[in-house]
Amino acid sequence: METKIGKTVLRLVTGDIAEQDTDAVVTAAHWRLNKGAGTDGTIHTKGGPQIYEECRKIGGCPIGDAVITTGGNLKARHVIHAVGPVWRGGDEDEPELLVSAYRRSLEVAAENNLRSISIPSISTGAFGYPLKLAAPVAMKTIVDFLKNGRHDLGEVRMVLYQREDDRAYPLFAAALEQILGDEKR
Repeated sequence: METKIGKTVLRLVTGDIAEQDTDAVVTAAHWRLNKGAGTDGTIHTKGGPQIYEECRKIGGCPIGDAVITTGGNLKARHVIHAVGPVWRGGDEDEPELLVSAYRRSLEVAAENNLRSISIPSISTGAFGYPLKLAAPVAMKTIVDFLKNGRHDLGEVRMVLYQREDDRAYPLFAAALEQILGDEKR
């Protein structure tokens, strides 16, 4: 699925976040910036030790924030480490923290003059955030940033890992269609 928002192409794709050829890839990171499982483990494994060395020097990142490092051996030149919330039922500011993690990822890309970024579904793996609730948060945050944020992004890819959960793509596509439909009314 592909749509244009302002001057930016927003693509919804399935694939491996670590294989994307955009200026930056986002990883769903732990606040300690240690090598995690899921997308973070894949990024660190395929990207090599330079990524972890930079993470170690940074030391940590608050939940809802994001930091940038080298892309190491990845096709992407940079990795943006976004720290999403652990799902605890929705009463501990999880939606607001998830919005912040997506928004900060995009802001960090803009601050570093990047033109393209690939983003996974943040917090929906090991952190347990329900996909059905995360999809509309992710898509609305991305669309809002592309419309209202200061950036030079020409492409934003939402990269969903099909083998992990085949429900992800339809949920994110439906959320994006709903947001675009609501804005036309």
